Amino acid sequence: MSNEIGNLFLTASSAKLEQMTGYLTTCLQKLSDEQIWERHGAHENAIGNLVLHLCGNMRQWIMHGVGGATDVRVRDAEFSAADGLTASELIDLFKSTVWEARFVIDSLPAERLVERTTPQGRNVSMLEAIYQVVGHVQQHVGQIILLTKQMTGKDLDLTMPRPR
Repeated sequence: MSNEIGNLFLTASSAKLEQMTGYLTTCLQKLSDEQIWERHGAHENAIGNLVLHLCGNMRQWIMHGVGGATDVRVRDAEFSAADGLTASELIDLFKSTVWEARFVIDSLPAERLVERTTPQGRNVSMLEAIYQVVGHVQQHVGQIILLTKQMTGKDLDLTMPRPR
């Protein structure tokens, strides 16, 4: 892989995580703590669960898989939580997790993107591990955006603010 392409990938991945942090923060600041932990049945995850899940996933795939840190993830706990953290605490947790993930990504030499790692027992390249996380974050932040729009009854004007 060309170092130029690798560096572009790393820079874009880090920037996308930062963008998603802004979107998630905007959403959580518009919701009450009750809304953040609201579920409409056992088949649903609350927004709070999704935030915990994203943090666990980033920690396992980026900090552990790419950065070599110990894998401390307890995935079931991400989904079994029913409350406990406030919007502010979830924002702080997400921001600090993204900051740590971005530090690993930003510190990775492009030539290491082809090296193999095994987060969750899956044999993937470092590039694939980062790509998985960025896509996963976008997927769940998109769900959080939709839930926030539904709960508030308002457009969030995240990408192109418009006069109304």
